Parts: sequence; C-alpha cells; structure tokens
Amino acid sequence: MSVFQVKNLQRRLDNLASEATEELDRTCGNQLWRNVGFDAFDGLEDAERRARANYYYGQWQTVRELQESIG
Repeated sequence: MSVFQVKNLQRRLDNLASEATEELDRTCGNQLWRNVGFDAFDGLEDAERRARANYYYGQWQTVRELQESIG
C-alpha cells in the first residue's frame, strides 16, 4: 500500500470511529460506555436502542483494531 492509500484509509477509519462514537453517545444518553464498554448497553431497556448500540460498538471496535494494525 502506498503512503497516500494508508493516509486515506486512516482518514476514513477516523470518520467511522467518530460516527460510531457520536451514535453511541446519543443512543446511551451519556459517555459511560467509554469506560464500561459493552456492559453499558445491558441497562438499555429499549431493544431497538440496545441493538443500535451493539451495532455501533462493534463498528467502533473494528475500527480501533484496524487502526492498531496499520499503526
């Protein structure tokens, strides 16, 4: 991969992480999930909100893993 491609990928990953973070903050109503992680979603009574939080948390984790692997 060229330097340009890596930088472009990093920019897109940053955008995905930002989107996931914003959605998780909105869905949970707070930033507790950042410290507690996946367990923070167990307290959500609404199944739709819980599903949305699980989706975006998975996206956020995937992005972080990819960012770590490319440095």
